[in-house]
Amino acid sequence: MNEFSTRPGRSADLTTIVIDDGVRTRHDDRVAVEEPLEIRLAAGAERRSLALTMRTPGHDFELTAGFLFNEGIVKSREEIVGISYCLDDDIEQEQRYNIVNVELRARSLPDLSAHTRLFTGYGACGICGRESIDALEARGLDRIDDATTVATETLYALPERMRAAQPIFERTGGLHATALFDASGELLVLREDIGRHNALDKVIGEAFLADKLPLKGRIALVSGRASFELVQKAIAAQVPMLASISAPSSLAVDLGRRFGITLIGFLRGHRANVYSAEGRVR
Repeated sequence: MNEFSTRPGRSADLTTIVIDDGVRTRHDDRVAVEEPLEIRLAAGAERRSLALTMRTPGHDFELTAGFLFNEGIVKSREEIVGISYCLDDDIEQEQRYNIVNVELRARSLPDLSAHTRLFTGYGACGICGRESIDALEARGLDRIDDATTVATETLYALPERMRAAQPIFERTGGLHATALFDASGELLVLREDIGRHNALDKVIGEAFLADKLPLKGRIALVSGRASFELVQKAIAAQVPMLASISAPSSLAVDLGRRFGITLIGFLRGHRANVYSAEGRVR
């Protein structure tokens, strides 16, 4: 495994012009790096480009594994033989670490007809709709049965703990994050990315590759709004509680109620809105 696949996200140094009360000055600044990542699948003699997403380089193999799991393309670690960067001679040097190859154990690729949207659609806001909720049940995802409870004071402390562990955000202000906590509020893992879906994929991918799924008894905190797709990913990983410092969407709430996930929004200061499965908050 190349070290680039596991190191934290990167920032880039540059010079910018700062205008403050009409006065212009040159200022050394840092911005979050954004580059494309292409995910390619291989099984037997078959090869297929599956998805293209914009991401912050770092933890690329976790991002890839989490994405494949959350989309239902793989269900267990044993289905993946290996994940590697594409270092073929015909690939331009600067693009070699922007292409990830996933070798599957199967003799042929799975049916990917339901995932044709991914090549151009993944990494943005996703494809949402009430028919997508039915599709989750068709995948065999179960309603979350988890007796974990969390004290309100523990919830209130989570945003500050997440913020304190965001090194790239501290330097750039330009990244989303997902943090995974246990029921006592201890931070277990945090990943940053320019895409909020990517950040959650990286967290779930870390658990997938380490055989730590399902994520029972855990709380996932996301820095952006709680969208349908983020709730979908949490359900796939069986995370009983998903919290956001921002607002949920109506479909996210519908999904949370249908699958029994505790969905929390506007987690700021000493306030939180609980939209579903409120019994886990004590």
